[in-house]
Amino acid sequence: MSIVLAVTGGIGSGKSEVCRILTDCGMTAQYNADARAKALYLEVPGLLDKIEESLRCTVRDEQGNFVPALLGKRIFNDNVALGKVEDLLFPAMIEDFDRFVKSCDSQIVVFESATFLEKPQFKGFADKVLLVDAPFETRLARACARDKASEEAVMSRMRNQQLMNRLSAGEKDERIDYIIVNDSTREELKEKVMKLLTQIR
Repeated sequence: MSIVLAVTGGIGSGKSEVCRILTDCGMTAQYNADARAKALYLEVPGLLDKIEESLRCTVRDEQGNFVPALLGKRIFNDNVALGKVEDLLFPAMIEDFDRFVKSCDSQIVVFESATFLEKPQFKGFADKVLLVDAPFETRLARACARDKASEEAVMSRMRNQQLMNRLSAGEKDERIDYIIVNDSTREELKEKVMKLLTQIR
């Protein structure tokens, strides 16, 4: 039976880089929650209909094509609307991930999600949880460079990740099994990941 390892972290922490290193190490059984969410809107029959009914707005264009920007605009800074969407999306995602795990022949299956610790729907979902962290200024600089965005724009998004910010400031969370601080070179990050794999295995 596979071990489910949740990999999470704030904006610019480097969780995706950790997942790429895991891939280089042969751990190719990885599920990216953000990427799959975008696909599930289209793949799950009736999901968009339920979302539009719940939000009382359209998230499709005149041709009936899903427009992510319309959904993003509707739920931006509206936690009630976001919650309604997640209540519909996450059960479908959990079923999708369960099918993914059953299709894998791997000792460890990675579930990558930026909001894993913030969502009650994922409680008890993983066997182990890895938090990837980095100093605030480092995360800010990385995100600005990656997204070609201003500091103001990135900081606005970072402020919404309140739990991640508190964890970076030293708050403890008993759900976290491992922490990797990504504050140096990729080579040093790889060494930390390799050490982690030894612990898990």
